[in-house]
Amino acid sequence: MAFEFITQPVFAALDFVFMPLINAFGPMLGVFLISTLVSFFITVANKLLVDQEKLQESQKKMKVFQQEMMAAQKSGDPKAMEKVQKNQAEFMKMQQAMMMNSFKPMIVTFVPIILLFWWMAAQPVINKMVVELPAFVFYVLLVPLFHMFYHQSAGVPYMAIEWLGWYILCSFAMSFVWRKLLGLKGAGM
Repeated sequence: MAFEFITQPVFAALDFVFMPLINAFGPMLGVFLISTLVSFFITVANKLLVDQEKLQESQKKMKVFQQEMMAAQKSGDPKAMEKVQKNQAEFMKMQQAMMMNSFKPMIVTFVPIILLFWWMAAQPVINKMVVELPAFVFYVLLVPLFHMFYHQSAGVPYMAIEWLGWYILCSFAMSFVWRKLLGLKGAGM
């Protein structure tokens, strides 16, 4: 393996931290705890690295601009369209600044999360995990759409998700909770 000098100590540390939890509580709860911690890590990175007030202000300005553009298109008024086109350069700069601002947390969190996913995929106790969902939950959470993009392993029941699906489900739920608890504004991961 080309990156063994990096992965060996990282995997050993992850084994030390997470394997006792997984062995004690099982892989389902273990993956939930891991996704909770990662969601918290990402949310804190967003809180510390993204200016929330500026983000909210930019989102409001962009919403107003989009409404003006829609109104100008519907009216067919050439003067209104000209005004919107003049403001479009400012809109694009604002959009670019927002995007660059939102990349800061991703830069900080990307490598640790990739290493964690790599470790999880290498753990037989995790990567063989299957969570069977009740029919109602299966369809309400739109799992069939997820299955269109991420195909199940052979032998996994149709109304079930594997470790990655379970991780994503837990991560979305916990991200929402952490964002509310830490008072983050605007859209986020």
